[in-house]
Amino acid sequence: MTKLILSGCLGRMGRVISGLCEGRDDMTIVAGIDPVGSAAATPYPVFSTPEECRLEADAAVDFSSPAALGALLTYATEKKLPLVLASTGYSSQQLADIDQAAKVIPIFRSANLSLGVNLLLELTKRAAQVLGEDFDIEIVERHHNKKVDAPSGTALMLADAAKAGLAFQPQYVYDRHSVRKARDHTEIGISAVRGGSIVGDHEVIFAGEQEVVELHHHAASREVFARGALKAAAFMAQAKEPRLYNMADILAAI
Repeated sequence: MTKLILSGCLGRMGRVISGLCEGRDDMTIVAGIDPVGSAAATPYPVFSTPEECRLEADAAVDFSSPAALGALLTYATEKKLPLVLASTGYSSQQLADIDQAAKVIPIFRSANLSLGVNLLLELTKRAAQVLGEDFDIEIVERHHNKKVDAPSGTALMLADAAKAGLAFQPQYVYDRHSVRKARDHTEIGISAVRGGSIVGDHEVIFAGEQEVVELHHHAASREVFARGALKAAAFMAQAKEPRLYNMADILAAI
């Protein structure tokens, strides 16, 4: 039985993960961490901060916010607890802190835990290798109106995947309304849409002369990401080597 600590347990994704864990005989949540604390009705105890939790676990999953990262990294490194980071919007300093902590404990980090999205990353890289010299690349992402960070972490992952397939160094352009000039071929445009209850749409457009190639992923439910998080948690619970892991490690194991 894999025992998990769930950070951000009372948020949207936290509740979906809790629901998926109920009834499973191979995985259980032994504790949650959320600022609301013990006021919430959950089948497991909820603590306001990581340091309040004294329960043993095999791994921790974080679906909270970048603000929670510092305390969580401190807690996990002290407990030698493998960590799955599924939040987005980390600053450059926070990313450096994650890299440093990964020298002490196994850490999995991904802006998107969907198997389909990770396939899309591979397809984007390959398309950029084939089309990049003659096609302009634009990325459009759409999310619900409660999402704070823009562009999404997945959109940036897609831009990085395209960049890895190009023979030149592209420039990421996030906002064109103030730029009065023709588009440069070395640009990768990234646009964010926020509205309604859109779970997550990501589109990569390769626009050439007289033809357009589009790669598109649509998430119909948050369960897509929750199931990926649990798969990552099961994988990380068995991880022994302190380093930074990602979805490629899980796909290789599958």
